Amino acid sequence: MNLRDKLRAVGGDNADRTGQAERGTGDCRHFAVYRPEEEFPGARELTRETLSLMSEKEMPADFDPRRILYLDTETTGLGGSGTVAFLVGLGFLTDNGFEVHQFLMRDYPEEPYLLKHVAAGLGRFDVLCTFNGTTFDVPLLESRFLMNRMDRSCLELPHLDLLHMCRRLWKLRLGRCNLGRLEEVILGKPREDDIPGSEVPQRYFTYLKTGRMDLLEDVLKHNAQDIASLCVLLNHMADLYLHPEKIRFSEDVYSMGRALERVDQTERARKCYRLARGGRMGDLAGSALAVSYRRSGQREEAAEVWREMIREGRGGTLPYVELAKYEEHIRRDIPAALKLTEQAIARISEPGLGQGDAVQAEQNELQYRWQRLKRKLKEQ
Repeated sequence: MNLRDKLRAVGGDNADRTGQAERGTGDCRHFAVYRPEEEFPGARELTRETLSLMSEKEMPADFDPRRILYLDTETTGLGGSGTVAFLVGLGFLTDNGFEVHQFLMRDYPEEPYLLKHVAAGLGRFDVLCTFNGTTFDVPLLESRFLMNRMDRSCLELPHLDLLHMCRRLWKLRLGRCNLGRLEEVILGKPREDDIPGSEVPQRYFTYLKTGRMDLLEDVLKHNAQDIASLCVLLNHMADLYLHPEKIRFSEDVYSMGRALERVDQTERARKCYRLARGGRMGDLAGSALAVSYRRSGQREEAAEVWREMIREGRGGTLPYVELAKYEEHIRRDIPAALKLTEQAIARISEPGLGQGDAVQAEQNELQYRWQRLKRKLKEQ
């Protein structure tokens, strides 16, 4: 199954959608969507260790991927005291596939019932997964629990916010990392006939006036697809962390190296930098690899990376300067340090390197280094 097949639109012909609770029954409305397990490849293989690497957070000791709750809200606005979550979707893996349960507030008096179902759902799981939930969904739900004088401690779960995890991995290449763009570019499944998020509040307000449920069909499908996408995206990302050699773009594998360094996964980070050296990120990846060696005291390994960069014509003057420092301070070879500095001066004078203030400052610094080394050489 390729990536295009991994994510079919939730709420399509294969979805089993059931509605429960009519008006006046003392509850909100409940919808359920059931999807087959094969649409979520790798979901059961997700491990505590991989999740901790990706999220930079400690996961429960008895972690089970079936105890991750994927949550998404549809709201009456973008925030503020009057904003309400009129639809909350909860998704999770089961022994038979993937389920999405959606709770719709058909009018404002039904909000306590919706929140009751959300609290009950959260209470059954160990980890919460959202997209931008740290900034939006969770604070909004917390405020609504507070306004309804309900206990909001159910939201105090370890939280995987995929927006931040995705930005660490893909922002360098993609820039904008909203869920729709990630579906299209990363998962290879662009949305078709999807309602724009900006239209969702007005759909709900019109529904409140008319009572026409058909106005919310697109909103329900949009919400269910968001939740399914969270599961697919999380597991796709986990697969890349385990197998960075699968990553096609050097920007992404370099970014993964930086993310792994943040959690002290030095060897894994170095593997990523080595993989990225052959692409457009070769200069930055080579420098990051050399600095990683230097920080751990492996100065000869760092020097060899700088030498390779010089042979490859990468990195501008940086590898010459770093090697000059190595020769001067570690090997105590002043002639070698002086020669490398002269090479750096020649390199920065090459056409195409610019004549801005930064270049001029670097030239001045190199000239100062050359003069200092010349004096040091005479004193020997």
